[in-house]
Amino acid sequence: MWGFFMCAIIGFIAITSKEKPVIRIYLDISVYNRPFDDQTQPRIRLETLAFAAILQRVETKMLTLLSSSIIKLENQNNPFPSRQQWVNYCLKHATYCQSVNESIKERAQQLSQLSIQGMDAFHLACAETMKCDYFLTVDDRLIKRYKGSLQVKNPVELILLLETNSDDR
Repeated sequence: MWGFFMCAIIGFIAITSKEKPVIRIYLDISVYNRPFDDQTQPRIRLETLAFAAILQRVETKMLTLLSSSIIKLENQNNPFPSRQQWVNYCLKHATYCQSVNESIKERAQQLSQLSIQGMDAFHLACAETMKCDYFLTVDDRLIKRYKGSLQVKNPVELILLLETNSDDR
């Protein structure tokens, strides 16, 4: 009789403890700085709200934030100390920071030949290396130009996607 109950308990634990894999995201510097843009513009306000919702999900471990030395470099070059502090605060939630290596430099070079220039190419190469599920940006041209292994989305798109998927459960 105890064997039956033990099997039932173990089966219940196995069913209820199946956690969905956490979604791995990479945000480019434009997303981190969105709260400092003109919030009277509806699109910018929506993207800022989506970013806040994303940060909330990162803090509650529903999303995994990944970063890179490129983000840190761009942030160090920001002439506004308050923005630097904000980005540094956000980056404390990143579980991993990818350093640039030779393969990332090579991939960034390949991306630059596909009309993705400068830091954007390095951000994407880092995110690809870390096998992120989503790369988030507010740069429409980057979203349209990138053709690779990542899903490149606007923060609003990601929140809508996550909400739609949670409704399906």
